[in-house]
Amino acid sequence: MLRTVFCAVALVLPTWGTPAFPQQAPDGVKPGAEVAAAADELSQTSHSVRIGGTDVDYDSTVGRLVLRDAAGDPTAHMFFVAYTRGDRADVASRPITFAYNGGPGSATVWLHMGVLGPKVVQMGSEGFQPAPPYELVDNEHSLLDVTDIVAIDAMSTGFSRIAEGGDPKDFHGVRQDIETFSEFIRLYLTKFGRWSSPKYLLGESYGTVRSAGVGAHLQSRHGVELNGMILVSSVIDFSTLRGGPKNDGQYPGFLPTYTATAWYHKKLASDLMADFDEAVSEAREFAYGDYLVALNKGNRLTADEWEDMAQKVARLTGLSPEFIAQSNLRVSPARFRKELLRDQRLVVGRLDSRFTAVDRDAAGERQEFDPSNTALQGAYTALFNDYVRRDLGWESEDQYFTSGDVRPWDYGESANGYLNLLDELRRTMARNPFLRVFVTNGYYDMATPFAATEWTFDHLGYEPTFRERVSMGYYEAGHMMYIHPDMLRKFKQDVARFIEDTRAAMDEPTLGATSKR
Repeated sequence: MLRTVFCAVALVLPTWGTPAFPQQAPDGVKPGAEVAAAADELSQTSHSVRIGGTDVDYDSTVGRLVLRDAAGDPTAHMFFVAYTRGDRADVASRPITFAYNGGPGSATVWLHMGVLGPKVVQMGSEGFQPAPPYELVDNEHSLLDVTDIVAIDAMSTGFSRIAEGGDPKDFHGVRQDIETFSEFIRLYLTKFGRWSSPKYLLGESYGTVRSAGVGAHLQSRHGVELNGMILVSSVIDFSTLRGGPKNDGQYPGFLPTYTATAWYHKKLASDLMADFDEAVSEAREFAYGDYLVALNKGNRLTADEWEDMAQKVARLTGLSPEFIAQSNLRVSPARFRKELLRDQRLVVGRLDSRFTAVDRDAAGERQEFDPSNTALQGAYTALFNDYVRRDLGWESEDQYFTSGDVRPWDYGESANGYLNLLDELRRTMARNPFLRVFVTNGYYDMATPFAATEWTFDHLGYEPTFRERVSMGYYEAGHMMYIHPDMLRKFKQDVARFIEDTRAAMDEPTLGATSKR
């Protein structure tokens, strides 16, 4: 069944407050240059999909909502695709999830066409790159049977555009981005009558730090309380990702991911290769135990301590003790990806370290490209452009930017130079004792490593209630764990259970627990 309606609706709003995939807006394309409409642009269609053995009827709404300033003039045209269960009798009480990718500067095509929507890109075995031409298939593991879904493209990505004459500085920054997403959500709730619905945010990567900020802003500015946040491949404290002379905190967080990666590529000693869980558990204990102590001692380490630590790090990373020592016991993620399989002239992926590629040379420190990134670009770009026009009725010749030109990005005033919105999340949870958080972690994710995420949430407040309201899921895949067919199934089960549990626990604010796999 297919029904299509295209409409433009004028709407005036009240006042509102003031790293990624390679495709970029070409030089000379100005934000907003392709969009001059002063009204919402919407296309609505009806469909059906089979999810978990049950036929699910649903409506899709695709288009751009106009955001306006205090004078009622357009400031932005924000693109989204929404899926709503076909039975509209309970629309006001049905859960609704607002989803977005990260970057900053990434469109939401990856979450949309990889896990959430009723159609997904068919990937190869274990999520590896398929051969062209590519195929779009029904998603039997879509979340649409559990929650309505709104996939939103950040400003200057996808089909979202700054209004003609607008200033990119008003959108391209941590606070500006938070306020823009918050206003879109407020507007969507109003326009489509969803203020009474249980509400969820689902962000990936930089989208998780956005969720922390949006949750706080929705609560304080718009009076919107959330039931849950799903943080996919989370990064809320950027000090866990960026090492250097001022910060040794990066290295313990990455070490267990090095262990998982070396295990996958069979580079560990036989006793560690015997059991994945035990190998990762040993790496966890060592990373934030003896290793962190050694790093904190700096040049106070004795020669014997230095040699002992090099041997221990080598055992858990598959690298040589000599390389560890030459790296001052501090191996950066870029160096690890280049060094692990250097003897095979291969590099491993950043987004998913199961992926490998032949590099330009085997001598350098940095890889030429990320094979786990390029594996997705062609298939997702081609299939989304066809799907949104052919199936969803979006009538536009605009270019869809999978990664938009949002630089320079304004990170604002960050403590010690590192963005960290963990305390905003804590304050939001303190004010809303029903808010739960579910965090997904890929063992082979070298962009947002799982141990660093664990460390971050170990510092989310110091009262038991905060820890008890955070749960974690672990996946034998990478940053986008859902590209692996088995992990897509597990992701759906985990997130569906989380949403159902949050609804069942309305009168039990302390329900839930954090788990390690």
